[in-house]
Amino acid sequence: MTDHRLSRVRASIGITPYAVAIDAGRHRLTADEPAKLGGQDAGPAPFELLLSGLGACTSITLRMYAERKGWALDALDVDLVLVRGDDGDHIERTLHPKGELDDAQRARLADVAERTPVTLAIKSGLRIDTHLGEGTGR
Repeated sequence: MTDHRLSRVRASIGITPYAVAIDAGRHRLTADEPAKLGGQDAGPAPFELLLSGLGACTSITLRMYAERKGWALDALDVDLVLVRGDDGDHIERTLHPKGELDDAQRARLADVAERTPVTLAIKSGLRIDTHLGEGTGR
């Protein structure tokens, strides 16, 4: 069986609570916790980054789909909320397509959103294999 690495990211934390430097390819991001949780609010919190990835994948996939179909999707906003309820956590995603789209096209975009790559990864409960690498001692 062949493994194909789709993405690679490195997250590093130092002594500043709880700022995390994230290297994603040639891009650098900062994640942090809000001040009320002891962070400096220097960047999005981890769950905000998770929702950001889902929102980006949803937006890109639906843009590609609409372009292939020749649809007049002028813009798309995707609102995402992580909700913690008595029956467990879930994500509420609301699509706001803008342009000359009929009801069937809008419904099709919502249908396609359910099968974007990140959506499917989240819904499948993506397995995480954790390993220990070499560190430096004192």
